[in-house]
Amino acid sequence: MHIRYLFTDFVLDTDRRELTRLGTAVAVSPKVFDLLLHLVQNRTQVVSRDELIDAVWNGRIISESTLGSHINWARTAIGDSGKDQRLIRTAARRGFRFIGEVMEDQPADPTTNFDSPSSAAETPEDGSWTISDKPSVAVLPLLNLSGQPDQDYFIDGIAEDIISELSRCRWLFVIARNSSFTYKGRSVDARQVSRDLGVRYVLEGSVRKSAERVRITGQLIDATTGMHVWAERFDGVLEDIFALQDQFAASVVGAVAPHLERAEIERARQKPTNSLNAYDFYLRGLALVHRGSRESIDEALALFCRSIRLDPDFASAHAMAAWCYVWRKVNGWAVDRSTEAAEGIALARRAAELGRDDAVALTRSGHALAHLAGDIDVGVMLIDRALELNPNLASAWFLGAYLRMWQGDPEAAIAYFNRAMTLSPIDPELYRMQAGVAMAHLFARRFDLACSWAEKAYANLPSFVMTVGILSAANALAGRIEKSEKAMKELRTLCPGLCVREISEWLPIRRQQDLCLLAEGLSKAGLPYDRLAGLPGGS
Repeated sequence: MHIRYLFTDFVLDTDRRELTRLGTAVAVSPKVFDLLLHLVQNRTQVVSRDELIDAVWNGRIISESTLGSHINWARTAIGDSGKDQRLIRTAARRGFRFIGEVMEDQPADPTTNFDSPSSAAETPEDGSWTISDKPSVAVLPLLNLSGQPDQDYFIDGIAEDIISELSRCRWLFVIARNSSFTYKGRSVDARQVSRDLGVRYVLEGSVRKSAERVRITGQLIDATTGMHVWAERFDGVLEDIFALQDQFAASVVGAVAPHLERAEIERARQKPTNSLNAYDFYLRGLALVHRGSRESIDEALALFCRSIRLDPDFASAHAMAAWCYVWRKVNGWAVDRSTEAAEGIALARRAAELGRDDAVALTRSGHALAHLAGDIDVGVMLIDRALELNPNLASAWFLGAYLRMWQGDPEAAIAYFNRAMTLSPIDPELYRMQAGVAMAHLFARRFDLACSWAEKAYANLPSFVMTVGILSAANALAGRIEKSEKAMKELRTLCPGLCVREISEWLPIRRQQDLCLLAEGLSKAGLPYDRLAGLPGGS
């Protein structure tokens, strides 16, 4: 019997053997799917460990750690955690129980695609499908009405802060900034945005800045009906910009969730910095950092450093500066590797110290410490903390995915990457996520999938050295020598100093079998064993 189990934003389809969220497939292994299905089907009771093993592994003897890993992967796939246990609860010494509210659906027409974002907003006459109880929203770039194009970075920063503030609400699904900002400068219909991003609500607005006065206006549209849900205007002086942003975000929350227990946004949240000039330089840096070019990263690093000089306690500025050093290292742009690594480590440690409640600071500093100091465990701990603070932060999901991959867990990494792509489906930095999925498949010895994902990443940013390296290694290991040699030629042009013997200094791969596999593929593709002119960026 074809049954679909609907809970929060997810659909578990028994006929397709597929887990989807808001119309996007979530990557799970067959065992994880079976485990999740068994828990959902038996949600009225606690399922013992022995029962799970019998149902999923047909009674085959497995270790306790194997079962625990699959439970963790299932939780990751549905956005749960061992700490919160909002959906899968552990019953001490007894087993596990699925405690989320589930609706069963038996589609009458097997050709109907109920999982698409557009159909998620429709209710058939039999009432079998309803919108998830968890509201979803995309915040479009705010219009600049100041008549000053050079203020775009400032206005974009306001929108980004509003996105961050809304993301604090665990019950609210917020599309990441990088996806919603692809509509910048375009005239778009709210219904099209809804279809593109799989959300019900679209928030749009404008900012007018004149001297020291600021006016923020916004309107919230229910894209399924085209009706305006809420509209408001906020006036104030520049010094009160943080309070204005808080009021704006809090009003949106009240508008999208009248049917839920009122969730308050923290009105008096700690300001990222008391220095508006430091904040100005920080916003300018953020506007550059996502472009991914050597020039934009260099300029962004200089701006973050200027921000730090004005406010030495600005955690996010320290973290973003540290992350710039990571990007320079990975892409072969470091001028003095040892000096830059030391500077990046110092910045990352200071960011983690200052930003204990700053998700962005924890995410970027954790990733930097893993790459520059080789401290992956600390990096994972910091990013996990970031996700507790902001479960909708796409960068925390995909940078955390990289760290799990470097630890030797490619399947968990793929689940994290998938989560990031769900949160930010048309992200300008999608190439980072695609390259990560490619590397994870490479480590899992799925060479065809590794090539496929690497080609997607390459199409989005051909200059990403890691992507070209994956194309070289995966094609060589798959026996496609001509393609591997072509990619290797490009790799040696991008990074003439890269060599097999020092791959571990380029990427922090912990599991020896993964390191050996990558080295084997690159060697087969033609990468020399010994250093020619130093590692990427070396001399």
